[in-house]
Amino acid sequence: MKSGRMVQNTEARRGPPAREEQLSLDQAATHLLEECRMVLPGIQALFGFQMIAVFNQRFATDLSRAEQRLHLAAIMLVVSAIILVMAPAAYHRQAEPRSVSEQFVRISSRLLLWSMAPLAVSIGLDVFLVSRLVLDNTSAAIVIAALAMAATVVVWWVLPWVARRRSKIKVS
Repeated sequence: MKSGRMVQNTEARRGPPAREEQLSLDQAATHLLEECRMVLPGIQALFGFQMIAVFNQRFATDLSRAEQRLHLAAIMLVVSAIILVMAPAAYHRQAEPRSVSEQFVRISSRLLLWSMAPLAVSIGLDVFLVSRLVLDNTSAAIVIAALAMAATVVVWWVLPWVARRRSKIKVS
C-alpha cells in the first residue's frame, strides 16, 4: 500500500517479460527480405484482381465514372506499394551486392513500412467499390470501407506502436 492506495503489480498481470534477442546485421537483412517476400504475393494477387475487374462488363455498366476513377486510384496505390516492397531487393542487388549494411536495413525497413499506407488506402477503396456494387447502397459501402480501414490501421499501426511503447517501458 502506498498513500492509502493499493498499487497493482502490472508485471504479474502481463506475465513474464518477453525474451528479446538482438539480430546480427545479416539476420536483420534476411528477416527484412523474408517479410518483403511474404507481403508481395498478397499485393500481387490484389493487383491482378484489380486489373481483371476493369475488363468485367459490370465495371463499365454499374460503376459511375467517378467510381471507375476511384478504382484507377486504387490500382495506382497498389502499384506504389509493389514498387516500395520490391525496392529493397533492387537496392541491395545494385548498391551492395556483396555486403549488408545498417543503411540497407534502415532504408529497406522504411520502404516496406511506407508500402503499407498506399496498400491500406487501396484496400479501403476497393472494399468501398465492391460493397457499393453488392449492396447498391453508398452509405453502407462507406461504413464497411471505414471499418476495413479502421481494422487495417489498428492491426498495422496501432498494435505495433503499443508493443514498441510497452517494450520501452522496462522495469529496472
